[in-house]
Amino acid sequence: MAGSLRMIENYEMSGDPARIDAALVHHWLSTDAYWALGRSREQQDRAIAASMNFGGYGIASGAQVAYARVLTDQVAFGWLCDVYVDRAVRGKGRGTALVTAVREELAPLGLRRVPLATEDAHEVDEKAGFRPLEEPGKWMSYGR
Repeated sequence: MAGSLRMIENYEMSGDPARIDAALVHHWLSTDAYWALGRSREQQDRAIAASMNFGGYGIASGAQVAYARVLTDQVAFGWLCDVYVDRAVRGKGRGTALVTAVREELAPLGLRRVPLATEDAHEVDEKAGFRPLEEPGKWMSYGR
């Protein structure tokens, strides 16, 4: 799961975990992502270690501009989460490109389901092929 997955304009999407800037990802999520506000660095580092990680990077600068991770057993199920695009480059297709690259990278695994949850990025995720649950009444959750 390493190397370039997809290019869009001057940006590259990559599944190489060595390229993830963990400090930057923690800053983004803990200070600007409604679902992860206040998340500690230790918690974020554990999340990164337990996940498949993906980033978006400027080709010229190499700077990370986006992040997503997937929790998966690599057989039947994956959960796409922590999708974040730096505010400075939003609205230019980076999020859709990243989510599409993640979906394409997971395709060979044959996962039966890859859900995600979002309050505000439905249009981005729909462009990448995600749809609302057909039978949400079958799904249950534990926790807050």
